[in-house]
Amino acid sequence: MGQKRLQHSFLGKSLHWFFVPLFGYGVFKQIENKEQLNDLGLLISEMLFAVAFLLFLMFRFIYMKRRKTALPSETSKIQLIAAKLVHTSMYFVLTGIAISGLGIGTLFWLGYKDGLLLETIIWVHELLFSTILWLISIHILAAIYHRIQHDFVWSSMVPFFKEKVK
Repeated sequence: MGQKRLQHSFLGKSLHWFFVPLFGYGVFKQIENKEQLNDLGLLISEMLFAVAFLLFLMFRFIYMKRRKTALPSETSKIQLIAAKLVHTSMYFVLTGIAISGLGIGTLFWLGYKDGLLLETIIWVHELLFSTILWLISIHILAAIYHRIQHDFVWSSMVPFFKEKVK
């Protein structure tokens, strides 16, 4: 009762929800094996997507860093730390995915299509992708937790199943 209900801005919500199809597109169009990068058109489109993805991430990070959290003022310190850790980790891992993808593309562009360096970067890229799936899952579970808590964190970002004001 008497909780202050913080709302994300329209731009904040738009950046959050635009990310879903952007990430989905990146997953959908992923290559199955590195030999596909011999197709110059595909290589260029992959690298352009990675650059656009990085620019989007940077803009979103800078914008959201300047905004207040939607967590209630009575949120425990451990929960605040966990939320910050997950969100920050998501940005770092997503950035790492894009940068490692650019590294793979650059090596291919330069003619280095085999070798330990390329295989290591591919391994890092795949590890980061697996990690982001876990972080996104934690993020979604946390959103559901807040919806169950009726603390209006869900309603500050999610445009459906809004909580009712008592």
